[in-house]
Amino acid sequence: MTYRSFELATADRVAHLKLARPDEMNTMNAVFFSELAAAVASLHERAPARALVISSTGKHFTAGMALDVFSGTSLAMPRSASERTAFREVILALQESFTALERLRMPVIAVIQGGCIGGGVDMACACDIRYATADAFFCIQETNIGMAADLGTLQRLPKLIPEGVMREYAYSGRRMPAARARELGLVNEIFPTQAEALAAADALAKEIAAKAPTAVWGTKQAITHARDHGVAESLDHMALLQAAIWASDDIREAMMAVKDKRQPNFEDLPPIARFG
Repeated sequence: MTYRSFELATADRVAHLKLARPDEMNTMNAVFFSELAAAVASLHERAPARALVISSTGKHFTAGMALDVFSGTSLAMPRSASERTAFREVILALQESFTALERLRMPVIAVIQGGCIGGGVDMACACDIRYATADAFFCIQETNIGMAADLGTLQRLPKLIPEGVMREYAYSGRRMPAARARELGLVNEIFPTQAEALAAADALAKEIAAKAPTAVWGTKQAITHARDHGVAESLDHMALLQAAIWASDDIREAMMAVKDKRQPNFEDLPPIARFG
């Protein structure tokens, strides 16, 4: 499928989604959200890859929401109470575009260069791992334009960095440089150039893709659940999860591969059959 907002390709069990509107600073318009939802749903359902790398083109990763979106009918200021109920559904649908990355049946690695602004922070926070270039910066831009961030930053970022620091950047709308983001743990690694960051992300994605997909999926499920629940509840969830995903064949294959000094060969996750 051809997309207007980004390019999507899969090779060596790694999917690459590249934002491809550099002249518009990869801003997020209505088409972007529609296409992202469709692309992530396809990856989730068909499982053609075992890891996803999200990168971008041009000077900036993304400048966030396109300004013309706010003049469109769906995000125009609702006047009545009944219109506001519909407005809520629009916000929920936009949130789901990024939450789908969090629920995706494979880890997601973001490679960020230049500005990661507004909606870009929402998207980056929904990814599993973030690599950045030395010139990258993060900005919760919504505060600077008279609104509150509403697509996940305020909910996910406090789980990634200290809450007090997060409040500082959320209230002020200041830019967080890559070095500060690395210091706080928002970014895993910083690289001099985008090419080096992409190479490292691809290497990590291929390393993940060599593991048993069910084990990686289960690990992602457990980590995300533990983030949002207490220890006792998460341990109970882990026991149920492990009982469900325990795969003797995968364990045996992993051990034999080590013994035979070869790469293991695991089955891919099966496609999800649509009901009906």
